[in-house]
Amino acid sequence: MGFEGLQLRSLIRKSGELELSLAKVKIPEPAADEVIVRVEGSPINPSDLGLLVGAADMTTAKSSGTNDNPVVTATVPESLMRAMAGRLDESMPVGNEGAGVVVAAGSSSRAQSMIGKMVAMIGGAMYAQYRCIKAADCLVLPDGTTAAEGASCFVNPLTSLGMTETMRREGHKALVHTAAASNLGQMLNKICLTDGIGLVNIVRNAEQEAILRKIGATYVCNSTSATFMEDLTQALVATGATLAFDAIGGGKLAGQILTCMEAAANKTAKVYSRYGSTVHKQVYIYGGLDTRPTEINRSFGMAWGIGGWLLFPFLQKIGPAEAQKLRERVAAELKTTFASHYTQVVSLQEALQLSNIAAYGKRATGEKFLINPNKA
Repeated sequence: MGFEGLQLRSLIRKSGELELSLAKVKIPEPAADEVIVRVEGSPINPSDLGLLVGAADMTTAKSSGTNDNPVVTATVPESLMRAMAGRLDESMPVGNEGAGVVVAAGSSSRAQSMIGKMVAMIGGAMYAQYRCIKAADCLVLPDGTTAAEGASCFVNPLTSLGMTETMRREGHKALVHTAAASNLGQMLNKICLTDGIGLVNIVRNAEQEAILRKIGATYVCNSTSATFMEDLTQALVATGATLAFDAIGGGKLAGQILTCMEAAANKTAKVYSRYGSTVHKQVYIYGGLDTRPTEINRSFGMAWGIGGWLLFPFLQKIGPAEAQKLRERVAAELKTTFASHYTQVVSLQEALQLSNIAAYGKRATGEKFLINPNKA
């Protein structure tokens, strides 16, 4: 069969240097339950950037090599090298999810049935021209779906569904979400509108607020506004939200959310308690757009929690059958609820241009890049 193609690799050396490059890899013959996919779309998500550039200071990035085979290097600050210890001197493939056409398959009936079909995939190493993967890790997309439409089938859609599912399982009735105008945030708004869930959106500017208002969001609070704490408290009273998912991570925001949740609970409390409200308030940090330490000023009683939340442990927790139900909803609503929008489609070589790295490295709302590894 002999499929061979380029794959984007990320390497951090013990010397403290990041190296991004393209490697030519031979694709193994597919096992009975595997397929080979010609990858035609893979998004650059914040979770991908964590592996792609690690803790490197990209303001130090330099480009070398050729147009067809570029190499990018950058310095990892010495103070951050300890956090990179587990991956030193190991060249790592990048890209959590993607979509493309199945061009070869193993002998099982399931794998054979996918030949010629457009599928979405999850499982890493998607910034590559070809990917050999288990058929079970593919989602056959409805006829007429493009790779760009299917490329972001997993991480953002399943994360947003995972948030509402966590809310139900932990006994909350409404949600708070930060960095709320992102692709993921827009999906979460559409889910909550469809499912009748109260959602409080926290954004950083008027442009982001306008994005959400346009798709029907009711509660949008601007964290840079002088009345932010008051606005947030009022929205929490209106929705009864006691669970927040925070993509920012660093700084004061997580603590501010808990403070306002406590204020909202006290506004509706029938009896005063010197120890604060007994309503449990929970913030899950699932991103790190702000890399500073998380600051907590404990002004919200004792019934609260801050923790981490990630998609893949959540999917393992709920089990394959429940996870499959979420995937099926994504496939059914791919062009509506779970539609993603990209500002640029780049080749593997273009993904390593310094100007493009600077653009997608900002993680800016409304600037999402799609890599098409087979783009000419």
